[in-house]
Amino acid sequence: MKGEDNIDRDRYQVLRAGWLQKKGVYGVLIHIDLRGEKLWVQYDGTEVGVANELMEAGIPKTDIVLAYHSPFIRQYDDFAVG
Repeated sequence: MKGEDNIDRDRYQVLRAGWLQKKGVYGVLIHIDLRGEKLWVQYDGTEVGVANELMEAGIPKTDIVLAYHSPFIRQYDDFAVG
């Protein structure tokens, strides 16, 4: 977009790409946005859960938003609401 060439968007993704049998595979495994002081987990396709890994790395639950949950559900998930 015009005028946005140098804007940092603070969006991070982990992708997988390769082959499964004879078929090419490509997709997002993790998508996290940084908004203010919070980590917004937009998508988590891992078994362990990226939020758990973030907590093990020392990031408190109050700084992690499970954005893939609706705002209504977030009030009950023990993480930041937003």
